[in-house]
Amino acid sequence: MHPNALLALSAELIAAVNKLDAPADGTVSAFFRQHKALGQRERASIAETVYAMLRERPKFQHLAQSGSGPVPRRLAILAWRGSESFLRGALTPVEQQWLEQVNAIAPETLAPKLRHNLPEWLAEPLLARLGEAGFWPLAAALNEPAPLDLRVNTLKLKREEAQAQLKVVGIDAVPTPFSPLGLRVDGKPALHKLELFTSGSVEVQDEGSQLLALLLAPKRGEMVVDFCAGAGGKTLALGALMRSTGRLYAFDVSGHRLDALKPRLARSGLSNVYPAQIAHERDDRIKRLAGKIDRVLVDAPCSGLGTLRRNPDLKWRQSPQAVAELQDKQRAILASAARLVKPGGRLVYATCSLLDAENEVIAGEFEAAHADFKRLPADDVLGKAQVERAGELVENGALRLWPHRHATDGFFAVAWERAA
Repeated sequence: MHPNALLALSAELIAAVNKLDAPADGTVSAFFRQHKALGQRERASIAETVYAMLRERPKFQHLAQSGSGPVPRRLAILAWRGSESFLRGALTPVEQQWLEQVNAIAPETLAPKLRHNLPEWLAEPLLARLGEAGFWPLAAALNEPAPLDLRVNTLKLKREEAQAQLKVVGIDAVPTPFSPLGLRVDGKPALHKLELFTSGSVEVQDEGSQLLALLLAPKRGEMVVDFCAGAGGKTLALGALMRSTGRLYAFDVSGHRLDALKPRLARSGLSNVYPAQIAHERDDRIKRLAGKIDRVLVDAPCSGLGTLRRNPDLKWRQSPQAVAELQDKQRAILASAARLVKPGGRLVYATCSLLDAENEVIAGEFEAAHADFKRLPADDVLGKAQVERAGELVENGALRLWPHRHATDGFFAVAWERAA
């Protein structure tokens, strides 16, 4: 494809995602379905340019003001993540001169909001939480793409075997630094075509998400509930830890999300998973299981702000009002899920949010209202699950993962044991 045509397509997609009226990943997928002739490299250049623009949207919008021509084209030029020589072939002499002038601007001369590229309502609590020394590394990490992590399905093969099989097909992978189940892959290979993937031997799953399953630590033969299962990534991890024994309920209010679990479940080889759509957290199915479940995972609906490396549009589509509404849901879901736990059983509350409001605040309120639930030290639990350097992952007894410290998505999780 001619360089100018590829740049024009990038600008077209940027104009669409910049409306912020829908999740960016869905808009990008729909765009590529309309342009099926694009090759893998062309798609990668366009997608990475669009996501780069979303990560540093305020900075690029500020710098684009000095140029001329359509704004989406200027944004595409500034955020371009394909070949530099390819880009030069698409630019007019005026655009080349303008880009050189923009690139000469020292980043440290820009205003703070153009360096951290976060909305103020999010930047303020994170700065207060982490201080200058922690905030700026976090902001930098959030403006970089996330690595690609895989969870090895240990029902089918060992991590070392999966690593070796990836090597055979030219994919370099290294063990994840904390999770004993994970591999971190170099680049973004087309995994869905590999027999290793189609056989269910590996699943794409961030290392932080793997650690949530290890914190719940289900055992063979137990009754376990994944209360907000979604598309089932953690459900599959839990089922494998249970060695496909016992009974694992995957509850969710969305039948569409549970439908996405079905092909993954078929590949996994698990026979102990029972997906079930519920109407709400007080559904009759929940009531019938009250006090009978060994372990319950509540991966609660949240702002998703810990996943900004993957979903940078979230920081522009979320709001303080939305977080407050989510808090109400989190409180209700956690209280309802707690009723399922039998005496001596374990409850884990988790989010992929960076905000104390969705994490420590909710956990603290629950503990104040439920004296029969005692917090378990997360480092002890994770250590028993063969998690490397578990102490580095814990704050105040809870799992607290930060992209700049741990190279995972941002996660929070706390485990409790119900009094016998």
